[in-house]
Amino acid sequence: MKFAHLLVIGSVFMLPLGAHAQWQWIDKDNKKVFSDQAPPPDIPEKNILRKPGTPGKRLNFSTPPAPAEAAPAPEPAVGGAKPSGVDKDLTEKAKKVEDAEKAKQAAEAQKMAQAKAENCNRARQGKATMDSGIRVARVNGQGEREIMDDNARAAEQRRLQSVIDSDCR
Repeated sequence: MKFAHLLVIGSVFMLPLGAHAQWQWIDKDNKKVFSDQAPPPDIPEKNILRKPGTPGKRLNFSTPPAPAEAAPAPEPAVGGAKPSGVDKDLTEKAKKVEDAEKAKQAAEAQKMAQAKAENCNRARQGKATMDSGIRVARVNGQGEREIMDDNARAAEQRRLQSVIDSDCR
């Protein structure tokens, strides 16, 4: 019986140890994130504050030591071959990704411009209809036609003018 009690008490004290296997990082919105899974690959290494099994980073508020003499330049590799430090395939892939991103942004900008032009044309047509003075009817929530009174017409003209001012530039 005592062994069972010790086992239960021991397991209760062991529960918090599972919480130590957590990741902590700062996301793109500068918010701290705690998780039991690794951060996404787009989080830079400098934003990862804690990994499982490692103590958390400590903030050091002391002044950094004065820089010593300049470090000597590294000696060239033995064998005469100098590493370039740049992988051509990697730079080509990076350039392709950058070009694809630019093309995607240009397509999105063109789509937005086309939508603004269409909104502008509709707003101008609606404003011309409202300014003409003819009766305008709308369908209400019950499906019935209602003729717009002067106040509703003036409110619609103001709304259409604000759309024209924002989209027709």
